[in-house]
Amino acid sequence: MWASLGWFALGLLLLALGGDSIVKGAAGLSRRLGFSPFVAGLVLVTIATSLPELAVNLHAVGRGETGLALGNAVGSNVVNIGLTLGAAAVAAPLLVRWRALSPLLGFLLAGTVVVALLGLDGTLSRIEGIGLVVSFVAVLAFDLTRRREEAPELRAEIEAYTETRGGLGLNLIRFAIAAALLYYGARYVVDGALGLGPAWGMNPLLLGLLPVAIGTALPEVAAAIAAARRGQGDMVLGHVVGASLFNLLVVVGGMAVLRPLPVPESFVRLEWPAAFVFALMLVPMLRGDLRLGRREGGILLAAFVGWVLLEWWVIRH
Repeated sequence: MWASLGWFALGLLLLALGGDSIVKGAAGLSRRLGFSPFVAGLVLVTIATSLPELAVNLHAVGRGETGLALGNAVGSNVVNIGLTLGAAAVAAPLLVRWRALSPLLGFLLAGTVVVALLGLDGTLSRIEGIGLVVSFVAVLAFDLTRRREEAPELRAEIEAYTETRGGLGLNLIRFAIAAALLYYGARYVVDGALGLGPAWGMNPLLLGLLPVAIGTALPEVAAAIAAARRGQGDMVLGHVVGASLFNLLVVVGGMAVLRPLPVPESFVRLEWPAAFVFALMLVPMLRGDLRLGRREGGILLAAFVGWVLLEWWVIRH
């Protein structure tokens, strides 16, 4: 077991380093290629934090471990809202000025319901997967069309996300390093998790749902807390909502495109509703003052702990 735990921890470290490297490389290349800093920043804010999860899921699907991949994709959404956003709001109240985040949250709620309904027959087909990926492209296009409505301060904050040093050669090197780190990080995480499964009494689905989803989120939790303390509430919530949409539509949809994705009946009854409830909790919290305070953060953290305990109880029974 200890060897598997060591490989798992090493994989998480490599994924964190790879995710940071690919964001810096993409930011630098976007500027070199003449893309709008705001557009590039908006895309990176939306998808950057999900790249390690995507690498893990691609490796898991390639090995036929679709249960682990599905658990990680949906579990990451619960972790994003309950742990990452909750911890950030407890560290410092989050003031949200990003107008497009409200409709994006609505898309996340609607998408969670749609994917759950599609999984009622026990499988997500390739056609359904293609529809989910196309839906994400449409949501991202909608977000980009509203960029002129955002406050100048927010635009500057998002544009600053693409600021990085180095020329074309350095950013290409960053991409190459990131590809290697993400590949081996995903490989070690999947191998380590599967090795831990028998010792912890977890099947692949629950491995992806709990240790893998939580482990891959830890670097983002630290980054979210630091951003909250700098007063960047928009960036924190933007990462969380954007990453959750990406996981739901691109990661889950992409897995179904690669091969029809089995969806266990128990997953539709418990995990999908949990992901929906966590997203739904944000609606009353953000309504009115568009602010997440320490009290709301504490509620999210308490709900997250309750969810983990419930899943652990299900494992034992």
